[in-house]
Amino acid sequence: MNETVQLHNLSIGYTAKGNEKVVANHLNASIRSGELTCLLGQNGIGKSTLLRTLSAFQPKLSGSVQINGREIADYTDKELSRTIGVVLTEKPDVQNMTVEELVGMGRSPYTGFWGTLTDADKQVVGESIRLVGIQSLQQRMVYTLSDGERQKVMIAKALAQQTPVIYLDEPTAFLDFPSKVEMMQLLHRLAASEQKTVFLSTHDVELALQIADCIWLMEPEQLSVGTPEQLAGQGVLSRFIERDGIRFDKHLLTIHVTR
Repeated sequence: MNETVQLHNLSIGYTAKGNEKVVANHLNASIRSGELTCLLGQNGIGKSTLLRTLSAFQPKLSGSVQINGREIADYTDKELSRTIGVVLTEKPDVQNMTVEELVGMGRSPYTGFWGTLTDADKQVVGESIRLVGIQSLQQRMVYTLSDGERQKVMIAKALAQQTPVIYLDEPTAFLDFPSKVEMMQLLHRLAASEQKTVFLSTHDVELALQIADCIWLMEPEQLSVGTPEQLAGQGVLSRFIERDGIRFDKHLLTIHVTR
């Protein structure tokens, strides 16, 4: 498996009025193709800032972010749109558009000014819809969809973009538990079958530990990276999860709450 995305001594944060606010620094890690990698951490630790930096939505403070050995800052906007697909938590602000039309917008990096889809583009759209298993929704209006259905549509749109890298911000937010499991299983399957580099942030800790291939755990002054089993064995997960009344079973990778 290729180390598609590489972080070298990365520092992330903001610069406002000449003052630099560092959110996290000295980040060294890589994300591999064919794997589902989940980003965990407490609220306010910097997960969203890291995702925005990796997506080139905001500049890094220092260090390096490389995709396939090339510094992300050296990519043009068009190259980035063909390299990184991003699925956000926010609901798409669309009204009179069908699922098929929204997924078709994923082809925009490849279409001309008018966005007209060729037969080849339509074939990619159809295949993306099939991969996510939403053929029955194809002609539905987007505003009629449930949260879970809408998330699947946005993932299909990212697949239609045909990028090697897909980032997702809290893709299981607002979903019921069975839908959360289905969504994570879908992303894991897509990463493996399509050899995509899939990286997502989530608060569903136990679900991530059960399904993810790799975990990034952000803590103050530290980024721990490894398989769930590795981080459990090192005591990293117990340190993150356990509180009064909350116990972590490092062998079963399960969380137990006492009453």
